[in-house]
Amino acid sequence: MHKTYSLRESRKPTAQEMQTPAPPSASTKSKFFGKGGIAFTLRKSAAGSMGPELSRKLSKLVKTEKNVMRSMEIASIEKKDSAKMLSLWGLENDDDVSDLTDKLGVVIFEMAELDDQFVDKYDQYRLTLKSIRDIEGSVQPVRDRRDKITDKIAFLKYKDPYSNKIETLEQELVRCEAETLVAEAQLSNITRSKMKAAFNYQFDSIIEHSEKIALLAGYGKALLELLDDSPVTPGETRPAYDGYEASKQIIVDAEGALNEWTLDNAQVRPTLSFKENDDDDNEYEVEEVEEEIEVVVEDPDHTVEDVE
Repeated sequence: MHKTYSLRESRKPTAQEMQTPAPPSASTKSKFFGKGGIAFTLRKSAAGSMGPELSRKLSKLVKTEKNVMRSMEIASIEKKDSAKMLSLWGLENDDDVSDLTDKLGVVIFEMAELDDQFVDKYDQYRLTLKSIRDIEGSVQPVRDRRDKITDKIAFLKYKDPYSNKIETLEQELVRCEAETLVAEAQLSNITRSKMKAAFNYQFDSIIEHSEKIALLAGYGKALLELLDDSPVTPGETRPAYDGYEASKQIIVDAEGALNEWTLDNAQVRPTLSFKENDDDDNEYEVEEVEEEIEVVVEDPDHTVEDVE
């Protein structure tokens, strides 16, 4: 927990953070710009309108994700303020309300801290997509050069079919097409590996965030069980509140649950229905894949090696 018994003590690293160190703070975080700011508006309106044509769509996605992250950051800040206000409001109430609102404030504040951690990890997904965009941008000049040479050859064949430059340009076009082939293969390979890594970042962080939030929500409901909400008649006095140790222990237990959580013991596991398909169909697909592998092995020149 960010605060152990009240909104005071610093949070200790969890088991998941020990296993997988937290990424650096998200590159979108800034106290000067937020939703509605000039930077937000410019990104939203200019996304995908500049840069190489090949990378414009992905550029728009990357910039849109940046706005998504900024929105989450603002929500996290507001949630922390809400937790503090809850604790302050409860301070002037009865003992049970005062104690439990402070502890609930701790739970909500920790939820906001988890939101911050989620944004930092979500940024790793965005930056990985950004690296694909950069590769796409580097391939565009190669394509443009090939198209330019092709246009020159077509123009010369129309204007001066016997020009000596045609042969030279055709040789240059062959070299350019070979360069384009390598660049396209590199882009294809990198796109797949980076895309897989990017969405693994996102989905792992969503699983962690969701399960930890659910844990805290459960402990928040346990705190509410300590609140005596039975009605009293005018002049009747409620029994003295004796839940201080219990509420404190709930917070300690919540902290322990968060510290012990790791991605390996996540409760959510997908159930894939396609695994139940007919075995004959699966065997047919396997045979097709094996035949394709044999073709590639027999003809190594059939593939283009990935160039980093």
